[in-house]
Amino acid sequence: MTKYIFVTGGVTSSLGKGIISASLAKLLQARGYRVTIQKFDPYINIDPGTLNPYEHGECFVTEDGAETDLDLGHYERFLNTSTSQANNVTTGRIYQHVIARERAGDYLGKTVQVVPHITDEIKRRMRLLGETGEYDIVITELGGTVGDIESLPFIEAVRQLRWELGNNDSLVIHLTLVPYLAAAGELKTKPTQHSVKMLLEYGIQPDVLVCRTEHRIGHDIRKKIALFCNVNINAVIESADASSIYDVPLLMLKEQLDKTVLAKLKLSNKNEPDLENWKAFLGRIKNPTSEVKIGLVGKYIELPDAYKSINEAFIHAGAKNECKVTVKSIAAESIDKENVVEKLKGLHGVLVAPGFGERGLDGKITAIQYVRENNIPFFGICLGMQIAVIEFARNVLRLKGANSFEMDAKTKHPVINLMEEQKNIKNMGGTMRLGAYPCELKKGTKAAHIYGKARISERHRHRYEFNNKYLKQFEEAGMVASGINPDNNLVEIIELKNHPFFVAGQFHPELKSTVANPHPLFVNFVAASLAKAEKRK
Repeated sequence: MTKYIFVTGGVTSSLGKGIISASLAKLLQARGYRVTIQKFDPYINIDPGTLNPYEHGECFVTEDGAETDLDLGHYERFLNTSTSQANNVTTGRIYQHVIARERAGDYLGKTVQVVPHITDEIKRRMRLLGETGEYDIVITELGGTVGDIESLPFIEAVRQLRWELGNNDSLVIHLTLVPYLAAAGELKTKPTQHSVKMLLEYGIQPDVLVCRTEHRIGHDIRKKIALFCNVNINAVIESADASSIYDVPLLMLKEQLDKTVLAKLKLSNKNEPDLENWKAFLGRIKNPTSEVKIGLVGKYIELPDAYKSINEAFIHAGAKNECKVTVKSIAAESIDKENVVEKLKGLHGVLVAPGFGERGLDGKITAIQYVRENNIPFFGICLGMQIAVIEFARNVLRLKGANSFEMDAKTKHPVINLMEEQKNIKNMGGTMRLGAYPCELKKGTKAAHIYGKARISERHRHRYEFNNKYLKQFEEAGMVASGINPDNNLVEIIELKNHPFFVAGQFHPELKSTVANPHPLFVNFVAASLAKAEKRK
């Protein structure tokens, strides 16, 4: 029978529920259990697809085309298993489903209420993955903090579900903060006490407390927290700040979080976790033999979470190449022809990031022209590929005013055009080309060499595409379409023949990079940048 773990947060947001959930899942997986993680978000958007990255960080896309919370990226990177539509649920999706059923007459004239109708739908979705028979343990992370008005239906659903599941089949982990007051020179447990008290008011007694802290929590503090919060002292877990999120599984192992959880769920912990590969990965991160500096040119550089998967993919690729990847974020709109040399000075490679809209377009074009003409390794993702096409059209093919239909609907040369199936779409949410699509690689190309196979699958999130009317002109001038979708002939990858590394994809390779399987495009881009760094010595 599937066991359920619920992870709640208190005191403040951004304590790292996603990382704790992923770390616990990793430890349980390393002991041989089949584990998945799902995220329940309390906002009313159907999904994060229409949210500005400044609002919510990046939008993570799953294999089946769901636009989801960025925490699902952590789940995949840690567990090396794919998530799906079922792994991310929002208040908006819950209400949309219940209201659609009400309109269809499914409730037989009853008054539709938060309890039981909304909470029943939440519980149904909490059980969904567990009922597939594919998992021994399902971890459910609840977004927001206890006490938020929008989180109440989720908390109530957990209370009900725990009662229905019975003893030993579920537990609640509450992530809280134990702040250090410099003026007093001591750690304070009162925020944790208040947070747990609030959870108790909603009818939930946490089984395990994970305490985020900047300083070590001694025995006396643990004893005090255990006494006031009704938990065993061995269930008060310290989660100190770590230099890398990839340290957290080992820190939780040291704190015996996995053993505590297994004991409470009455599951065997005979198998010690196999973390040798994870430790080797950490060793390569912390002991690099060289360093490369890569520029990330984008629109949302003020918020690191806007390009979370890209930054993590660089860590994976750096470890594979045994080098430290230092990413320098550069605002696209700050680049012009006068300062481009200064802005890209000292960089061994440049990545132009995905995004939407024309802000920063000219800066990205200028940056790409510079790296193309100066043989600096270049990697373009989604919009980054499209802008590489626009730059080539303008400066090599001399197609005056060449542009994307997204930026200029009146351009004489729409080298990037709106996809045919997108032309009659009015709604914004969930209507792009989303999820995994196949791609066939041309023999003898850099892309084919990098992947080492003829057919691949990558995840997409876009509305615009390379305009095949111009393909012959591009290929005659040296820009090759090295990856093509076999079903509709869409260009998926472009590359330059006579360049050390100039590759761009219409898809998002960063979404598939994990600790166990760093993405080959990132690995090879970092390797090319490393070769550039060595040449400059």
